[in-house]
Amino acid sequence: MNATLVLPELDANSFWHDDSGFQGIYDVEHFIETLKYDVKIVGKIPDAHKNGKTKKIKAFQIRPPRDAPIEWYLTTALKAMKEHSAIYLTPFSHRLAEEIDNPEYQRLRCRVNYHALRFKPHIMKLSESIVDKLRSQGHFMSIHLRFEMDMLAFAGCFDIFNPEEQKILRKYRKENFAEKRLIYNERRAIGKCPLTPEEVGLILRAMRFDNSTRIYLAAGELFGGERFMKPFRTLFPRLDNHSSVDPSEELSANSQGLIGSAVDYMVCLLSDIFMPTYDGPSNFANNLLGHRLYYGFRTTIRPDRKALAPIFIAREKGKIAGFEEAVRRVMLKTNFGGPHRRVSPESFYTNSWPECFCQMNPKKSSDKCPPDNVIEILDSRLESVRDPDSTSQTNSTVTGLER
Repeated sequence: MNATLVLPELDANSFWHDDSGFQGIYDVEHFIETLKYDVKIVGKIPDAHKNGKTKKIKAFQIRPPRDAPIEWYLTTALKAMKEHSAIYLTPFSHRLAEEIDNPEYQRLRCRVNYHALRFKPHIMKLSESIVDKLRSQGHFMSIHLRFEMDMLAFAGCFDIFNPEEQKILRKYRKENFAEKRLIYNERRAIGKCPLTPEEVGLILRAMRFDNSTRIYLAAGELFGGERFMKPFRTLFPRLDNHSSVDPSEELSANSQGLIGSAVDYMVCLLSDIFMPTYDGPSNFANNLLGHRLYYGFRTTIRPDRKALAPIFIAREKGKIAGFEEAVRRVMLKTNFGGPHRRVSPESFYTNSWPECFCQMNPKKSSDKCPPDNVIEILDSRLESVRDPDSTSQTNSTVTGLER
């Protein structure tokens, strides 16, 4: 597209109640510097200059289709950009097909997700301080406990809640998601419901983790409150979150906002073991799974909710005998974060193998590891194509993305 990227905007919707923005949590200078060999990035849409006059450019808003192929961007989006000079792509989550038959485009995704997107220094320092405090007492596990109102409403898993809570969930679903007939028993039986805190505890106990296990919880406000947490806390009393480890003023004021989530992300990334409890449409969990795999195949416990569902349903009906052994059999068939080739329907964001892992003795040249002087080579290429007058061109094109 030969486009310039305007710094992305973050979705500051009603769920987050946070307008920190991209520049409020990410290291912008690092983002621009890391991607300078791939795309030119600016802070805002530049003015157009023509015949000695300056004109403000207003971006034309366009909605990309979900999982759009590259051809859509090279035709529909490019046509709109040429016509309007600037386009604003929103929403942009899952708006480019995951499977692209171009390894370099896939590697660019990894450069963005695992290198360019780095939180601001004070967030990194705060996260590392929490990890140091946790690790001073030994190994620790992090759990993304996705038992919050938005995800429960999305999944349509209402029946375990009292009538008033069900009313709240149904209202939230009606206001935020497309209408769809969802039957709890059917959803539960195929693993479409988030694991309850008690189910998470029972899985860990079946895997022989004991009550001395140190657990860091990355979670928003749990729906249903303490009555759902009490069974889990009974099994695993050594629970922490970012506020309990570091009750600083910054986190206290933003515990449920973007800064709190950024700290949770980094602690989960650096933990000895990570366990997501609902990795369906959860960008947080999926990105962490991919990030941990990319940086050294770090241990991950990933419950197979579909295979576990009949075991939990049988337990609720009184079939206790053999429960832990049945859970262990299911869990031993899962991948614990080790290298494995991605097979559909596994997401590229959870497993970028093999595209983002170079090979010392590749069968294809595209899989070859870069030379030791790759930065010098890229700098030379950048200088050769750099046009000192590009910032004043009247036909420059800019695209803005909402992330």
